[in-house]
Amino acid sequence: MNERILVYEIEVPIRWGDMDAVGHVNNTVYFRYMEQLRIDWFGTMGFVPEPSREGPLIVNASCTFLRELKYPGTVLARQYVGAIGRSSFETYTDMLRTDDPGTVYAQGAAKVVWVDYPKRKSAPLPGFVRQAIVTPRLR
Repeated sequence: MNERILVYEIEVPIRWGDMDAVGHVNNTVYFRYMEQLRIDWFGTMGFVPEPSREGPLIVNASCTFLRELKYPGTVLARQYVGAIGRSSFETYTDMLRTDDPGTVYAQGAAKVVWVDYPKRKSAPLPGFVRQAIVTPRLR
């Protein structure tokens, strides 16, 4: 699968404390926005990390900053799924503002590996996971 499927989105308020000394959202906070999006999305699928079982693990994450986000405002974060492998899948994120939904302010990506937590090794993606990650859960 080379296409990206929009599967989830949330709105995240930009907090005053998210800004840095230059007056825009600090670059590390974009990763928090993506984390919140991913955790909410995982929760809708029942993927709650349980150390005695299997579950998702992020092995890399990136972000490209296209435009400055500033307070006040609300981020519209959109989650996409891309390539799916034996034990992993690619995710992509677009971050927009709710008051400017036609402009992408940042784009992120993360590779998620399905892991057997006790063994500390990757595990094949179960069928229910493969189905869940490509099922849109849009509000």
